[in-house]
Amino acid sequence: MGMWQTMAEAGKTSDWRSPKLSEYATGDALSAISRGMYADHLNGLVTKGSPKNSPKVTSTDPKTNPDTVMISDCGDSSHWLKYRKDSGELADEEPGGRQAITAEVKKQSGQGWKVTRFAVEGVDSC
Repeated sequence: MGMWQTMAEAGKTSDWRSPKLSEYATGDALSAISRGMYADHLNGLVTKGSPKNSPKVTSTDPKTNPDTVMISDCGDSSHWLKYRKDSGELADEEPGGRQAITAEVKKQSGQGWKVTRFAVEGVDSC
């Protein structure tokens, strides 16, 4: 299970405190995920479904024995949408779709690799 699948699982209840999130993300990435889920919690929203991802490494630093990897993806959020917790209705009219994603993943001392920051562009950006 990776960061996006863990986000999908935690999003079912908008659990911004899920300890599993920090297994895959740290720093700015973890902060952005937690803040987003906390906002959903406050607004009575949950996320259902899961994204589809096909990440690809675009660069490594250094080239030999890297400790930083850059990843790009064209994720699909068509089946990963926000719903109102109380009624089960879609939260908005946004259909989801293909979105360009870039991420920085760094080797953590004794903790493996974690996403340190990421950016998700708008729907139809790839």
